[in-house]
Parts: sequence; C-alpha cells; structure tokens
Amino acid sequence: MSSARTKQIKGKLKETLGRTMHDKSMQRHGRSDQLRGKAQEMAEKAAERVRKGTTRH
Repeated sequence: MSSARTKQIKGKLKETLGRTMHDKSMQRHGRSDQLRGKAQEMAEKAAERVRKGTTRH
C-alpha cells in the first residue's frame, strides 16, 4: 500500500473518531490528512506519466 493511500486511510479513521468523540479539531485534522494523501497520490501519478512520457486521456 502506498504512503499516499495510508495517509488517506489514517485521515478517514481520525475524522471518524473525531466525529464519534464530538472533537471538531480531530475531524478537521482527519480531513486534512485525507486531502494531503490525495494530493500526494495525484502528484505521484503525474510524475509517473511524465516518466513514461504519456499524457492523461
């Protein structure tokens, strides 16, 4: 499993735990972790396309 995907899963767990505990800060941090993971995943995919010399279709 990639580091990006791990961040997304960790963020989802943190967001859910924050919701369960009524902790808005933890929910925000969880969403932030998810977005960071998604951004990292997109950057990795873009870098791979550049390495392969292909474009998105």
